Amino acid sequence: RGTICGYYRQRMENHVKRATFVVLITIMCTVGGFSQTSVGVILGEPTGLSAKIFVAEAASLDVAVAWSFTNTGLVYVHLEYQQHFPAFDVPEGRTLWFIGVGAKVYIGNDVTIGARVPIGLIYEFAGVPLEVFLEIAPGLRLFPATQFDTGAGIGLRYRF
Repeated sequence: RGTICGYYRQRMENHVKRATFVVLITIMCTVGGFSQTSVGVILGEPTGLSAKIFVAEAASLDVAVAWSFTNTGLVYVHLEYQQHFPAFDVPEGRTLWFIGVGAKVYIGNDVTIGARVPIGLIYEFAGVPLEVFLEIAPGLRLFPATQFDTGAGIGLRYRF
């Protein structure tokens, strides 16, 4: 990376890593002020830790810090806004479907920045503070090259 472009690219990657860290710390520090928060795991693409923080009755912020298996060796982070809607009646518990929009970052030797639009379903168990979710997230990588991609996962979170 002996060129001027390589120098500026490295500086930008360092800024993205710092910004991602600051966003995650800010979210973790503000979790206690919201009505419902859930933390758990997501399996699929990506696989890692997942958290959802409701900021209104039907709106949440969703964050994941995970490992990308389609891009070996990359740490993956996303932050998105989601809107929730009643899905269908079940004898016990509650089902919601959601749609969202957010940003994603792959961090490895290089940094890749993109956008994602998750669509999914959540089942909240009755009497137990657990939820199971399933999502598919079409996405678009924007930097350093433009490329469509898709993520999907199933997960379990503890609500408090």
